[in-house]
Amino acid sequence: MPDLARQQAELDSFDIVEGLVIQGGVGVEVLNGISLHGGLVASWPHAAITSEIVMQSLVSHWCRFGLPHYAQFDNDPVFHGPHIHPDTLGRVTRLCLSLHVTPVFAPPRETGFQAGIESYNGRWQAKVWNRFRFDSRTDLRTQSGKFVTANRRRHAVRQEAAPERRPFPEEWTLDLPVIPKGTIVYLRRTDDQGRISLLGRTFPVDPHWPHRLVRAEFHLEQHCIRCYALRRRQPGPKTGLAVRLPYSAELPWFPCWHSNASV
Repeated sequence: MPDLARQQAELDSFDIVEGLVIQGGVGVEVLNGISLHGGLVASWPHAAITSEIVMQSLVSHWCRFGLPHYAQFDNDPVFHGPHIHPDTLGRVTRLCLSLHVTPVFAPPRETGFQAGIESYNGRWQAKVWNRFRFDSRTDLRTQSGKFVTANRRRHAVRQEAAPERRPFPEEWTLDLPVIPKGTIVYLRRTDDQGRISLLGRTFPVDPHWPHRLVRAEFHLEQHCIRCYALRRRQPGPKTGLAVRLPYSAELPWFPCWHSNASV
């Protein structure tokens, strides 16, 4: 995004480390986060990461440190919501939109876009998981907390120089059934016919854009997806094309929230 490239906005990236097992068969998953410009990190070890845990963690983190302009995730259903129902937004997406944080979903199977959070995942595993022996998740949380605190102190100057984060609204409440407003950004690669897939649908972008990286900005209130071709080294708008959603897409209507309750 241009404002990120100009360091006028901050982005928090989140990812899940899976497949960890404490001796004795105690399973562990870790939700990790890091900011793009400030290098502000966070880690939350749990038995399993669910969308409810993600939401609680984001609210706690943002209440303490302030809101970023963007929050980036991969396409895991825990973050995105279920992929089986077209035009369905998950709870984490709705949480972000309610706080005027733009959700960004990285392109599937593309390297580079998740480099920052993947690098932090590796450091967390090297400095915490692989360095100590744990008897319980509580021990792991304690040691992880020490690492996170030390990391934040080490990068305090970088965090001070990062774009200013917005204060968390004092009287905010999340009303999931409310139709969300704002913008969702999907980074996608077109197929050989210049189409992209998102929200359970396929949209024709431009037959002259085959196999191109595209930033698809889904403007919920305008019922419009605007697509921009990206350059790999210097992301930014090259040409623009507005893709109007067909009336049959049932937007701005969204399925009843209870259809996502288990995600």
